[in-house]
Amino acid sequence: MPLRSALPLALLASLPCAHAERMSWLENAQIKLGVDLNRGGAITFLAAQADGANAINNFDLGRQVQLSFYAGPVPFEANGQKPAKHWLHLGWNPIQSGDDFDNRGQVLQHENDGRRIRLLCRPLQWPLNGVPGECTFESWLELDGAVVKARARLNNARTDRTLYPARLQELPAVYANAPFHHVVSYQGDRPFTNAPVTPVPPVTGSHPWSFWTGTEGWAALLNDKDWGLGLITPGRVHFTGGFAGQPGPNDTLGNSTGYLAGQGLEFLDANIVYEFSYELVLGPLQAIRERAAQARPQDPPFWQFQRDRQGWHHRRLRDSGWPIHDHLELHFESDDPHLLSPLTFWRAEDATHLVIEAAFLTRQTHATLFWQRHGESDFSGECSLTFPIQGDGAFHRQVLSLADHPGYRGGLIRLRLDPVGQAEPGGWLKLRRVELTRDP
Repeated sequence: MPLRSALPLALLASLPCAHAERMSWLENAQIKLGVDLNRGGAITFLAAQADGANAINNFDLGRQVQLSFYAGPVPFEANGQKPAKHWLHLGWNPIQSGDDFDNRGQVLQHENDGRRIRLLCRPLQWPLNGVPGECTFESWLELDGAVVKARARLNNARTDRTLYPARLQELPAVYANAPFHHVVSYQGDRPFTNAPVTPVPPVTGSHPWSFWTGTEGWAALLNDKDWGLGLITPGRVHFTGGFAGQPGPNDTLGNSTGYLAGQGLEFLDANIVYEFSYELVLGPLQAIRERAAQARPQDPPFWQFQRDRQGWHHRRLRDSGWPIHDHLELHFESDDPHLLSPLTFWRAEDATHLVIEAAFLTRQTHATLFWQRHGESDFSGECSLTFPIQGDGAFHRQVLSLADHPGYRGGLIRLRLDPVGQAEPGGWLKLRRVELTRDP
């Protein structure tokens, strides 16, 4: 998420990185993809066959297209090392390529059959000197025309068993070269209608990047001819990104860079196995949008918690932890506990009902559902519905009718469930399914 370079851009401009490469390649008639086995298997090369120009930025080990994850504690210390002041906020942050001291991630396994690359690597803690993450990263990469199809997995094996608060994850981190300085996405409430795209919102405050909701599930870094690198995150609409430096020539070792990342607020348990998928598209804007349309969800959002948290996170609840079997188990130990869905998108007219399958053990008699409207920064009381619950500890299926509620209109991006209002030692919620639907 941060711009990895620790020094000011002006000072770094004369310090290009020069690592020995050990490349593994995939190519077809349209594109050529390369991963560097001396940088944890991160994607360091992606070019159109028409001109062979690499679009990926490789100024230092914090660029590339690579996996990067975040958890507590903040700050994170190991082997007697403390992070530099400018990295204190990162916390636990293993990344694929290497660390801020020029040490490189280690590839443990590599397979390439000409159609697919599979990688297993040991990442390094970015802010520290030569400290491996207590985890491994896996990647599967294949080509489909001008598209890189990717699946990624984090395998955690931390000795610190604390379940730290949910953190925003880079899913994945994508850095492109100086020509690709236009950062665009579709951010409206009528996705997949060929409505105009817009530049991302400007940076506010001290953070180097912007955040936005891209309701078609893609964002792109484009040159002046609307051609460039698109990131597609099926089922996810939360992005961060921007451009740092000055537009210029297509120099893979140049400091100026465009950045994108898919975003998800996730708990990363000490022993979690966490997976996600993404696609990279190299081509014109229209091709990026057309590919995103192919990946669009066909149904309203649906979450079934059989094996994982489905991108949901919670506040003021005690989580039973990983692994997850059949349902989430959450204990009421603080006032105002609530669960939040991942950012997503649906139209109210396409999902007139909400189905909840859950078990409550509580003396309290009501729960509250909130929904966040597109374009609004948070939840509000006028977009909520209080409903009765049975606190007997047994699973029940409840259907909530939303269509007649005056606040349930237009585009919507997130749900919040407040299972009870007050702390209740010994009380709990087991949540098996949440489904938005027209046909309950």
